[in-house]
Amino acid sequence: GSHYRPDVTDSAIRKAVVSTQSTGDLQWMIIRNNSCFLVKSLGTTLTREPNNISAKNSFKANGLVNKHVVGIKGADKGVVLTTKSKGRLTNTTLSRGGRRTIKTIRAATAGSHYRPDLTDSAIRKASAIIRSQKNKNVAKRRSRKYKN
Repeated sequence: GSHYRPDVTDSAIRKAVVSTQSTGDLQWMIIRNNSCFLVKSLGTTLTREPNNISAKNSFKANGLVNKHVVGIKGADKGVVLTTKSKGRLTNTTLSRGGRRTIKTIRAATAGSHYRPDLTDSAIRKASAIIRSQKNKNVAKRRSRKYKN
């Protein structure tokens, strides 16, 4: 006999796969090589998905399929720390100085045993964003008065 089941349609399979109850491993197998966020450059595959700190296309860094997520993005002043708990994303704006921001990120990740493996890359990304927000001191050309 054949293994064809007429009662199971492609849309039913898609709904089952995309449902929130399916495991992260299954979701990762589906989006690993086929995602609108993928960017292939110079032999490496990067990704632009939200809450992916390192921009690497890997299960560990993926912000879509993991149960626990750490995301860093820039705000008007400071950075926004994104975490996921009970399936809900929580955004926290950290804007009270660079050292305090880094201390807060370290406490929220490694300090509370929430994805300690992403602590270093989160701090690195937050530091880069804070550094880019600082005022740049542009050396002004001073006009010299010549003696006549």
